[in-house]
Amino acid sequence: MPRPATSPRTGFVLVTLTLGLLVAASSAPSPVFPVYQEQWGVGPAAITVVFAVYAAVLLVALLTVGSLSDHLGRRPVVAAALVGVLVSMLVLSRADDVATLVAGRALQGFSTGTAIGALGAWLLDLAGPDRTALAQLVNGAAPPTGLMAGGLGAGVLVQFAPGPTRLTYLVLAGLLLVALVAVALTPDAVGRAPGALRSLRPVVRLPASSRGPFAASLPGFLGSWGLGGLCLGLGPSVVAGVLGLHDHVAGGLVVASVAGVGAVTGLLTRHRDPRRVVTLGMAGLVVGPLVLTLGLTLSSVPVFFAGALLSGVGFGAGFQGALRGVLGTAPAHERAGVLAAVYVVSYLAFGVPAVVAGFLAPHLGLRPVVDGYAALVVLAGAAGLVTSVRAGRRVPRHSADLPGQRRRSSDARPLRERA
Repeated sequence: MPRPATSPRTGFVLVTLTLGLLVAASSAPSPVFPVYQEQWGVGPAAITVVFAVYAAVLLVALLTVGSLSDHLGRRPVVAAALVGVLVSMLVLSRADDVATLVAGRALQGFSTGTAIGALGAWLLDLAGPDRTALAQLVNGAAPPTGLMAGGLGAGVLVQFAPGPTRLTYLVLAGLLLVALVAVALTPDAVGRAPGALRSLRPVVRLPASSRGPFAASLPGFLGSWGLGGLCLGLGPSVVAGVLGLHDHVAGGLVVASVAGVGAVTGLLTRHRDPRRVVTLGMAGLVVGPLVLTLGLTLSSVPVFFAGALLSGVGFGAGFQGALRGVLGTAPAHERAGVLAAVYVVSYLAFGVPAVVAGFLAPHLGLRPVVDGYAALVVLAGAAGLVTSVRAGRRVPRHSADLPGQRRRSSDARPLRERA
């Protein structure tokens, strides 16, 4: 592998773009799924199996190899994973049946699960102690930005470009090849450490300092990524089947509305106390899905998309605030493991309800299933709202500094002991 040729600052940008690209590749198939249904004559249950395989295999990767880069270094783990995602794009570009889709998405899921924690930890490594807050911000903003770019970009290609079931994957394969070169030129701040084989045992590893904040952040992870699963798994089908919009760009806009507003919300709240950001996010996860389902009840496209935009506030603030609160407690040598734990919970919320909804939709109808799904997100938001309000009453005002920044107060105890 070539000797690193970039500075840590340039490497930070390259790793950020790679993380966004990886997430974009995960959301890109969503606007393509309705095309498969039309061309192959398969129902939503078959497409849901494809969605389920991706989420399940990704979780297996997170539970086994999610912290491997803490022992082998970031660069070799990320490079191997990117090769896997690139190959999966080539497999998907040649898919002509559900079995091939399942194989391609399984490879993509395992490769993504291998890389996503390592990339997030790499950002923290490259940022250094002076820019920890920036790295935490990017870790929270890159996933919704990638989801938006993948969903909207694929929707545009499917609608206007030739080869709707092939071109999207070929474009992503080309971008992943560029990302491989970028990763090869980025400095690796983590050397080899013992325990690589032991780390492969399927277990979620959380250091003691992160367990309390992680538990308190669960509603943020569950609600925000549950909402993401609703949009990616059922969004295009809802737009076409309930609202009667058969334009593939409209399906991509559902993903882009939620994820795009989520990314902007993360940026706008980057200097705010994480607890207040979480409170904003939980409120968005309560109000947004209610307005979204109201739009379906009224068959109103403007109301539906207004609900999607409000949901985006919940998605961005809920995930960003929760992630910042947890990452601020993670020791440097255990960051990949902590991020893997975060994504295990997030992708469970992302995949499991969407899979259940896909199997129930042919029997109960799409509208009732979406209503029930949205209700689960609202419940998670309400639980998080109660938790964050109670936590805010217990914590003194002066302890509300951002993770990664030094407090001006003379109280040197960790935040988790005073929360």
